[in-house]
Parts: sequence; structure tokens; C-alpha cells
Amino acid sequence: MCNTILAFALIVLIYVVLGLGEMEILTARVAALKNQDASRHLLSAGARIGVKFRVYMLVRTIASAATGFAVWGFARLMGLEMAGACGVLAFALNYLPYIGSFAITVFLTVFSYVQSGSPETALVTLVGVSFIQFVIGSYLEPQFSGNALSISPPLVLFAIVLWTYLWGGLGAFLGVPLMIAALTLFEEFPSTRWIADILSGGRAGRDAASPSA
Repeated sequence: MCNTILAFALIVLIYVVLGLGEMEILTARVAALKNQDASRHLLSAGARIGVKFRVYMLVRTIASAATGFAVWGFARLMGLEMAGACGVLAFALNYLPYIGSFAITVFLTVFSYVQSGSPETALVTLVGVSFIQFVIGSYLEPQFSGNALSISPPLVLFAIVLWTYLWGGLGAFLGVPLMIAALTLFEEFPSTRWIADILSGGRAGRDAASPSA
């Protein structure tokens, strides 16, 4: 399973590198389309997708760093060994929405029980790590990224479940960016903007009104 994921990740990386080399050519081809209205919308959508991807990765990095520091501090407070490693693991796993948070919560709960042999300590760890994940992942992060990305939480969960089922752990990481790209394309064209408006709770229509005006 691990080898399959690594092999697939390598293939995706190769395609990304090759795709980056073709970006200028692809942009020129889109700009040269006979349908200049479609060309304008596609170029505008591409630029907006790039901005949203950068926002998404910035928010996830900040949230992951905050989660890692909080888990490290909590692990030290609980007297757990390898607190630094727990913080680094929380930072890395937080890049997988929901799945990573669940994994680190379960791992630290089991780790604290194995180390202390106390169900009470394991319960306190479960509550403490869950509280950290809730505050950062379910409250602070959506506040920063919700308006910029124009994507609703239920749709995020659907994208994660769908792409995790299709591609495993790599799909959990790529699911939200793929959904962001699809919604941005829907926003850009008047004939499909209603889809983005429904799926984003009405924010997409308002965001798309200015660039397409």
C-alpha cells in the first residue's frame, strides 16, 4: 500500500513538472482561441485558481504549524516522551484535512496510554488533542480561508472522502485543491455559476461578479 502511494505520488510529481514546463505554451494557446470570450474566462479562472491555491497552502501551513506547536506544548505538559516528535507528526498530518487530525488524535491517545498505563491519562489526552484540533481546524482555519476559497465545509468533507476513496492518502491531500479548481471554473462562466453558488453557500456568486463584469 505504501509503495503504491509513493509510486503514484512520483507519477503525479513528474506530470506536475512536465505541466509546469508547458504552462507558457498552454497560456498562449488559450489566448489564441477563436472564441475570445471563452479565452478571457479561462485565463481569468487560471489566475484565480493560482491565487486560491497559494491561499489554501498558506492557511494550511499556518494551521499545521499552530497545531504542531500546540500538540508539542500539550505533550510536554502531560509529561509524554518524544513531545517534539509528536509536534512534528501533528504538523505533517495536519496537511491531510480531517483524516490527519483524526489520525494524530488516535495516535497520541494510544501513545499516552501505552506510556502511562492509565486510562485517565489517555482520556485527558484525547480531550486535550481534540480540543486543539477543534479550535484550530474547525474554527480558526475556516475563519481565515472560508471567504477566500468560497467553498463550504460539507463540500470539503465530500471532496476528501471521494478522493481518499479513489486515491488513498494522496487523494486526501489533493481532494480540496481539485474541488477549489472546479468551483473556480464554475464561478467564471455564467452558465455554470449557479453550481458554484449553491455549493459555496452563495459566496461564489458574489466573488465571481466582479471579475466577470
